[in-house]
Amino acid sequence: CTVIFTRIATKDLHKPISILFCNLAFSDLFTSFSGFWISTLFITNPDITIFGSKDMLAPYALYTMSILSTIYNLVSIGIERYLAVAESMRTRFRAARNHSVAAVLINWVLAFFLGCLPLMGWNCLHRRKNLSVLYSPFCVDYLIFITIPNIVVAAFIIPLFTYLRIIIILRKRKLRMKACGQATGTYKSAEIQVARTSIFIWLLALISYAPFFAGVIFDATNHQCHADLYPGIYIFRNCTAMLITMNCLGNPIIYTLKAKPLGDKLKALKCLSTNRVRACTL
Repeated sequence: CTVIFTRIATKDLHKPISILFCNLAFSDLFTSFSGFWISTLFITNPDITIFGSKDMLAPYALYTMSILSTIYNLVSIGIERYLAVAESMRTRFRAARNHSVAAVLINWVLAFFLGCLPLMGWNCLHRRKNLSVLYSPFCVDYLIFITIPNIVVAAFIIPLFTYLRIIIILRKRKLRMKACGQATGTYKSAEIQVARTSIFIWLLALISYAPFFAGVIFDATNHQCHADLYPGIYIFRNCTAMLITMNCLGNPIIYTLKAKPLGDKLKALKCLSTNRVRACTL
């Protein structure tokens, strides 16, 4: 919420990448809200989160939609960063901003459609065959359909390839400048910062979503009933949900709070009217 309010209240942060950052914060907010909803249901009636119920369809659908939106936003941010480096700011600001708005709309439409498939009928409420043990009443084939292209490809492979390409481009430009006898201190600093941030981004996604994907693979290969797996596998399920929530906490730190302009704006918004001149200067 702090990231969202700061970016909305500050006009000079309404840049294309800031639109993606703000939308990422919205996605993380929805993920936390849906996780809180599921936790409340678990506290009030634990059986429906273990054996499945119609009441779990809506919170699980919202949870899936918010996670997918977060993943798509992370991919969009990586692609935007890659285009900014590869095109060397050739694209006009207005066109790039329109692209960011279009990317946000496409991300939410795709996440909403895929997340609401169980509400449209792709669930195992009335049939026990192919029923997910961890996320009843979801079907195992639906979970595989969601996780393999979105978590494995979109969350792991595409960001890894994108940020490696950014680092390679910066490295080539630094070597080209060095061959021409130009100073490379700025490029070296930028290369180190991008490499460090890219590693944090990829490791955070890997730590957050890999256990959830492992749980889906276990779900697909498991042939035991709920009673035989209780309580160990459900403790593991809760741990995967906590890791996804930690991803929602890590995203603002890596993407926004580490950015110096946003940090300056956060400090400026806390000041009283005596510091407004300094805030405007920033």
